[in-house]
Amino acid sequence: MPWYRCVLPYLAAALTVSAVAAYDFDRLQERLKTRFGPTRVSLLRDWHEMLAGSRSLNENAKLKKVNDFVNRHIAFEDDMSVWNRSDYWTTPLEAIGQGRGDCEDLAIIKYYSLKDAGIPLAKLRLVYVKATLKGPYGPYLQAHMVLAYYPTPTAEPLVLDSLSPEIKPASQRGDLHPVFSFNSEAIWTGVAGNAARGSAGTGQLSRWQDLLQRARNEGFD
Repeated sequence: MPWYRCVLPYLAAALTVSAVAAYDFDRLQERLKTRFGPTRVSLLRDWHEMLAGSRSLNENAKLKKVNDFVNRHIAFEDDMSVWNRSDYWTTPLEAIGQGRGDCEDLAIIKYYSLKDAGIPLAKLRLVYVKATLKGPYGPYLQAHMVLAYYPTPTAEPLVLDSLSPEIKPASQRGDLHPVFSFNSEAIWTGVAGNAARGSAGTGQLSRWQDLLQRARNEGFD
């Protein structure tokens, strides 16, 4: 059974829930300037304008616009280099403030961007995977995170990934081996067809819970 089947039973009831965030740009700009200085305001403004121009597009066009923008403007760099920490998940404002981040950070800002653009949360899942990468001594597995988009409850998801600029169906990403998936509403503890929601909700994932709270404090609902 394809890995994406693990979440389908839980999507149908929620697909009608749409959340257009319309983030408070002035508030975000002041927070950005206070923490990172004025030089990053131009990127915040570009991001804001990109989101404003995305809301009238169809969902596939929104995916491409957001994916291209983030991959182009947020440079990939590990947490130790950016934050001097082994693992730190950034809010969208932090990713823009630094202009760089790792796979989790790029997936997270895409998630919040598409939420603002009007994609229902039930169609979006952050997916923790093991990615098969090529090394000098052969292929190896690397912990990685991607964003998955489900057009309908029974559709194959599309994968937005910092490793590849092209958005592809999950069946074309044989290099990804999913472990679990989650969004701001729930966490799924397996990838089998009968996978169930974790009993503790998103509280099972402390880094995600911490990220959600910090993002709310910055003005991201």
